[in-house]
Amino acid sequence: MILRVVGFSAAMLSIGLLVFPSDAAGGGFTSAQVASGASTYAARCSQCHGAQLQGGAGPALAGPSFRASINASYTDAGKLYDFTRKQMPANAPGSLTPKQYAEVVAFVLAHNGFSPGGTTLTAQNASALHLAGMAAATPANGVSLEIQRAAPPTHQVFGPMPNNANVTITDDMLAGAASDANNWLMGGHTFANDRYSPLTQVTSDNVGSLTPVAIVQTGMTASFEATPVVVNGVMYLSTPVVNSQMKILALNAATGARIWETTYNLTPFKICCGPVNRGVAVAYGKVYFLTLDDHLVALDAATGEVTWETKVADATTGYSETMTPTIYKGSVIIGSAGGEWAIRGFVAAYDAATGKQRWRWWSTDPATYSGTSWKSGGAFVWTTPAIDPQLGLLIFSSGNPNPDLSGIHRLGDNLYSDSIVALDVDTGKLKWYYQEVKHDVWDYDATSPVVLFDVTANGATIPAAGEAGKVGWFFIVDRRTGQLIRKSDPYVAFSKNVFSMPTKTGVEMLPGANGGAEWSPPAWSPKTHFAYVLAMDQLMNFTTQPEKNEPGQLRLGSAFINVKKNGLQDGRFVAIDTDTGKVAWTAMTAQPLIGGALVTGGNVAFMGEGDGDFDAFDATTGKKLWSYNLGAGVNAPPVTYQVDGQQYVAVAAGGNFQLTYPLGDAVAIFKLPSAAPK
Repeated sequence: MILRVVGFSAAMLSIGLLVFPSDAAGGGFTSAQVASGASTYAARCSQCHGAQLQGGAGPALAGPSFRASINASYTDAGKLYDFTRKQMPANAPGSLTPKQYAEVVAFVLAHNGFSPGGTTLTAQNASALHLAGMAAATPANGVSLEIQRAAPPTHQVFGPMPNNANVTITDDMLAGAASDANNWLMGGHTFANDRYSPLTQVTSDNVGSLTPVAIVQTGMTASFEATPVVVNGVMYLSTPVVNSQMKILALNAATGARIWETTYNLTPFKICCGPVNRGVAVAYGKVYFLTLDDHLVALDAATGEVTWETKVADATTGYSETMTPTIYKGSVIIGSAGGEWAIRGFVAAYDAATGKQRWRWWSTDPATYSGTSWKSGGAFVWTTPAIDPQLGLLIFSSGNPNPDLSGIHRLGDNLYSDSIVALDVDTGKLKWYYQEVKHDVWDYDATSPVVLFDVTANGATIPAAGEAGKVGWFFIVDRRTGQLIRKSDPYVAFSKNVFSMPTKTGVEMLPGANGGAEWSPPAWSPKTHFAYVLAMDQLMNFTTQPEKNEPGQLRLGSAFINVKKNGLQDGRFVAIDTDTGKVAWTAMTAQPLIGGALVTGGNVAFMGEGDGDFDAFDATTGKKLWSYNLGAGVNAPPVTYQVDGQQYVAVAAGGNFQLTYPLGDAVAIFKLPSAAPK
C-alpha cells in the first residue's frame, strides 16, 4: 500500500467492474466518501492491490477470491473496516485516520457494485452494512479482473558479451571467491557472506574522487533491494516487480550497456513488505532467481533464455520468494518469506541442472509450540544463508514466529524462530541452533544474513558465525556447535521498558519492529575485525489487536506504528569489534538505514541512505569520506569488482517500500576518474 496515483471516474467503472445482484443494496456510504476514498486508495493502496483492485503484491479487492473472503470473514462493513484499520497499509499499519479508512472501504464497496446513499460510513455504524451473500457476477465487458495465469517470459538481446566473456562459474570458482579480486560471484561475495573485497585501487585517500561511469535505468520503478553479481565483466541483476512483471538483466559491468534482458510475468502473490527481489545466483552457465509467486527459474547466462522452472511453494497461502539463492555443489538452496501469514517456514535444495527438489527442512519445531500451532508458526528463512565447506554446514538466520505480535495461541519457545541455525548442507539435517529471542512477540526477527569469520576468545582462534539481530545486539556463536561466544553491546537505542508485553492501549518501545538491523546484510573486514551494520532507531507503539486465523490472510496478532511526533527516528552505521563485542564507532544518519554494507582492502566501507546519498567511510575510524546523491533511496547492498585492471563500485538506487523512501529504477556504476575504460 503505497504511492500510485490514479483517479476514480466513470472510465474506471467501464473496465471490468463487478456488478452484484440486488442483495448488495448499499446505501451505507456516500458518493463523497467514494471520491475521497479513490484518492486515498490511489496514493496508499494501489501499488499492492492494483489500480483497478485486480491484485498484485496484495490480494485482489474484486473478483472471486474477494467475494470468498467477504462471505467467509467480512460479512459486514464493520469487519472489513476493522481489518483494514488494524493491518493496512502493510508498510505503516494504522497510519490513516478513521475517516480515511472509512472512505477507502466505501471506495472498495462502490467498486464492487454497492450503491452509495445518504448515510456517511463510520467506524460506529459500519457493522450495520451487511456484505454477506455476494454472488458470482460477470463483469460488464466479460473480462475478469483477476489474473488466471501468467504469459511466458519475453526475451531481448541487445549486444554481445564483452570480449566473448566466459560466464560459466564453476564450483572451484565459488569456493575461491575470497581471493578473486576481479569478480563478485555471489550475493555475499563469498560463502562466508562477508561482503569484503580485497581490491585496493579505491582507498580511503582517493575515494572522494569516485565518479559515475553509468546510470542504468531498468524501467522498473519500485523498491529496489538487489545485489548485482559480476563475472568476467558481465553484471547480472534482478529488478523488483512492477505490474506483475520483473526483469533479469545482463549488463556490461564497465559501461552499463545492456547485453540481454528477460521479462518474467508473475501470477498473483501475497507480500507484506514490498514487491522486492534481492538478487540472482549465477553458476554452471545459468542464472537462477526466485519470484514472488514462488517459482525458481534458471536462465541461460549467455542468452537469457529460460532453461527450466519449478514451483517451490503455494503463493495463495502467503508464501513468497524474495531472497538471493545460494549455489553449492550442484544444488540451488533457497528459503521463503511469508512470516506475516499463518504458515510455516522452510529451507530447500534443488538440483541446479533439473530443478528437482533434493531436500527440504521445515523450520517450526512441534515440541516448542503449544497444540498444533507449529503448523502455522512462521519462522521463515528469507535472507541468503552462509556456507562453511570445511564443516559441511549451511548457516542462516530465521524470522519471527506467527502471529508476529501475539503469543497466546503459540505458547513455548517457538523454535526455530528468531535463531541462527545450522544444517548439514548435503542432507538438510539439523546440526545446531542458537535462539536469539524466545517466544518473540515484538517481531524481532533474526533476518540480517549470517556472516562467517574467526574470532579470538581466551587466547584461542574460534570459527564463528555472527548475526545482526533486529533486537539490537550482534550475536556471535561458535559455528561448530552454536554455543554463544559473545553478544555485542547494543548498537541502537533501548527503551527502559524493552521486552514489555503489548497492551490494548499500547506500549511505546525501542527497538521498534524494524530493528535494530533489518534484512540489511552487514560486511566484515579481516583487516579491522569489524562487522559493519546498518541499523535504525524507530520508536514504535505496540498494541494488542487480535484477529482470528483466516487461511491466506495476514495474521499479525497485534499492531505496531511509528511514533514520529517527538519520537526517535534515525539511522546508525555501526562498526562492531567482533573480538570484543564493543562498538568501535557509529556514524549517525537523519533517517533509519536499510540496504547493506560493503568493505574493501582499500579500508573503505560503503553504504546508502534513504535520501539518495551513497556514502563512503574510513573503515577504521568511521570518518565520512565521500557522498553522491542518486535521486532515489540507496537501499540496496553495494558491490565492487575489477574489469581490465580498473576497480568499479556499483549499487542499485530505487528506494524502499517499508520506509517509504523515494522510488527509482537505477543502477549506478562508479570508478576513479584516472581509470578510463580500455
